Amino acid sequence: MSVNFDRFDLADLTKRRGAKWAAAPGDVLAAWIADMDFPLAPPVADVLAEAVGAQDLGYPSGQDVDAVVASFVARSASRHGLDVDPSLVVVTSDVVQSIYIALMTFSEPGDGVVVQTPVYPPFLSAVADTGRRLVEAPLAVAPQGYRVDADRLRAAVRGQGAKVMLVCNPHNPTGRVFADDELEAVAEVAEEEDLVLVVDEIHADLVYPGRSHVPMPLAAPAAATRCVTLASASKAFNIAGLRCSVASFGSRSLYDRFSAVPSHVRGGLSVLGLRATAAAWKEGDEWLGQVLSYLQDNRDAVATALAGLDGVVSFAPEATYLAWIDLSGLGMGPDPAGELKQNAGVLLSSGPDFGGPGKGHVRLNFATTAEVLQGILSRLGTYLSGRRPRVDSGRS
Repeated sequence: MSVNFDRFDLADLTKRRGAKWAAAPGDVLAAWIADMDFPLAPPVADVLAEAVGAQDLGYPSGQDVDAVVASFVARSASRHGLDVDPSLVVVTSDVVQSIYIALMTFSEPGDGVVVQTPVYPPFLSAVADTGRRLVEAPLAVAPQGYRVDADRLRAAVRGQGAKVMLVCNPHNPTGRVFADDELEAVAEVAEEEDLVLVVDEIHADLVYPGRSHVPMPLAAPAAATRCVTLASASKAFNIAGLRCSVASFGSRSLYDRFSAVPSHVRGGLSVLGLRATAAAWKEGDEWLGQVLSYLQDNRDAVATALAGLDGVVSFAPEATYLAWIDLSGLGMGPDPAGELKQNAGVLLSSGPDFGGPGKGHVRLNFATTAEVLQGILSRLGTYLSGRRPRVDSGRS
């Protein structure tokens, strides 16, 4: 199987009605929300075509749900080395939905929720929307990139009355794959403060050569019983619109508390999402390998382009198809995305949406064709090279 990842040109992409391209007016190039511009994995396309061809779009069966659980359990063991108890897995419609439910079942209004920023914006909105209190613990920035600093994390959390820590690994937006010692530090703080660890691993299948994703329960076995692991095929296989995810629990107690929210409140499941997810996890790895190779080339192209721009700082991601870019040295204000959309014709994600450390930053999605990416990088390079770095430039 050989996939043509250049199949869709710019004219094709701008006709799409999904959020990514619908938000890009005129000739603006979309590089914001985490969608890919590639053809679907053939096993996924086939199962969707089969269901539509048979006009089999009714309510999903228990068999559909069981197939997702089984494929997740098998994949966790074969790809990540983690044995998962299928009786402690809940299928939901969305990872973000599971984050909200976790906060509502593992904490009370006013309780603290630890979030290591910069981070995926729904982490922050979930805390606010559920009436919990944000305990912001920014990641440290070292010469090699972002990392968990155990002492810094412990100091931020101690005495804050927190009940839950939200963890994103592989990390969005920085692209870090946290090392065992970093995950162990997170687990140690969780033990000391008696926190439930809700770990978003939605990018676990998007790790580049040289790094490996290690699930939290493997990196810190002593903390396994306090872990809730959230996963989905949506990012790696580009099926976010089909709405399917799983939550896996490290103990029966956590499972029971989460499951106390009635299934109908948690939302119905999509027959297409269930079947596509099972197909992706069971049969999609050949396609995924090709996608990762293409994305790695794109990642390297982004790194090369940004390295040539004075006042711009970015670390090549170890996972994801997202580049986190520090433009604070160019004096573009706290939210450069608006200026870049208007003046460079590129739509990027706004850094401040990712928390306090996001000021002066943007996030770039490079999961597009090489031709479109070249257009994005050319526009950014032309505009940013015309700006003079501040004399006092430095990472904010």
